[in-house]
Amino acid sequence: MSGRVDCLSRDGNVAAQRNSRCHKQNPAYDRLPLFLSVTINMTVIHPHHHHHVNKLSRLRLAILLTALGMLLEFAGGFISNSLALISDAGHMLTHLFALGTSYFAIRLSMRPATKNRTYGFYRAEILAAFVNGVVLILICGYLVYEAIARFSSPEKIRVSQMLMVAGCGLVINGISTGLLAKFCTHDINVRSAFLHEIGDMVSSIAVVIAGIIIFYTKNYILDPLISFFICILIVIWAVRLIIESVNILLEATPKHLDIDKVIQALKSEVSGIHEVNHLHAWTIASSMYALTAHIVIEDCRISAANELLEKINKLLEERFHIEHTNIQFECLIKK
Repeated sequence: MSGRVDCLSRDGNVAAQRNSRCHKQNPAYDRLPLFLSVTINMTVIHPHHHHHVNKLSRLRLAILLTALGMLLEFAGGFISNSLALISDAGHMLTHLFALGTSYFAIRLSMRPATKNRTYGFYRAEILAAFVNGVVLILICGYLVYEAIARFSSPEKIRVSQMLMVAGCGLVINGISTGLLAKFCTHDINVRSAFLHEIGDMVSSIAVVIAGIIIFYTKNYILDPLISFFICILIVIWAVRLIIESVNILLEATPKHLDIDKVIQALKSEVSGIHEVNHLHAWTIASSMYALTAHIVIEDCRISAANELLEKINKLLEERFHIEHTNIQFECLIKK
């Protein structure tokens, strides 16, 4: 934690700058003047590195499994002449891209901050999530085009080969989905890859069901129909992903936060706060939230202001999951 006190003269100019440690050396600093601005920053260090290592190992295994499944379904789709299987393989190709970009985005986010990038490379994972969403929509557009063409002239497919390959793809997708499930709740980047895997698992299930029905009914129009259904699901998930990543890039208020409730909680639960002004909250990266605010308090000792800051940060972290704060205290002027 670091602190700075700017003592202001009546014309608004800075009269002196004092470090928050000064009050320990000189009792004269224990009392703050009437016109002041206190800025105290607190940074909490958390064990993100171990969390990232776990994500990376699971992503690497998911990448290998997805590549294997993709090659298997591409080959099986051409052999069986199944558009649904080829569509699923194309979907797995986008998954492979998604997993790869997610992997490298996390590696970038582990790089240390620099003078030019003071938050490091955390936003790389948000950019990767945005790109994944856009690519998904583009791929779906092509698959829908192919499905419409087959609606007018359904083509015969080799159902037994289709079912065998789709079943193998389903097993691979299930394993990959399970690998990423642990981290998808708190990480938008891993969630983007997880959504890819969920979509592909659903599509594999649909392909298997369609293959069974086609095997008994010879109704080949189900093949492009299932492909069309898969694309609709993917587009819905992709649009949601794009909206969420764009909101983060635009530094919108995190969706779990209500600014009015934050202000109300600070004023009602932390004794000594009179006003909360200029409060801004945004998302740096997945589950990493930041907040700045001007807080009006009565004239007090620096040590008392420090205790108040600790209470504020404890409330923000425990109640609203905000770990990175920059609080500026302003002195209440009594008339």
